[in-house]
Amino acid sequence: MPEEKLDRSPAVYGPPESGSGPIEELDHPYDQPPVRLSGGGGMVGTAADYSNFCQMMVNGGNLNGTRILGPKTVDLMTKSHLPDEVKTFTLSEGRSDYMRGCGFGLGFRIIEDVAKNGIAGSAGSYSWGGAASTYFWIDPVEDMYAIFMTQFMPSGHYPIRAEFQTMVYQALVD
Repeated sequence: MPEEKLDRSPAVYGPPESGSGPIEELDHPYDQPPVRLSGGGGMVGTAADYSNFCQMMVNGGNLNGTRILGPKTVDLMTKSHLPDEVKTFTLSEGRSDYMRGCGFGLGFRIIEDVAKNGIAGSAGSYSWGGAASTYFWIDPVEDMYAIFMTQFMPSGHYPIRAEFQTMVYQALVD
């Protein structure tokens, strides 16, 4: 992030290094170039950016009358491409509950079995979370998306994503 825009970025917090006590503000993670280039490593955006992206996906690739992605591209992105033998694999024990009943598309975790996943939602919903516990999911069955913009690292330290998702679905009445 350019130095002249750093003041626009919110603080990022984390647990205290001592392991107990109040949360602490962390060094700003975006004032240096990323150590290793990756698809989302070091990528930043605004809540409006997230909202536009999610609305474009809900609309099947269109945003405000402009086609951004083709329908077949959206379809490929939102379907699992994992063979059954690797669906039980998770990157870490702390994330194993998060991935139960899910596959992985081109950039998204895809819920395939809501009962196995154990978090309120719909089969076919897709989502992704960021390093500072940010999270969004898109539910084509309910024709909706939700965005959770937090600033706490490490992601997954608190189970707030699942709790947020459960509360949103509990609030639906139609």
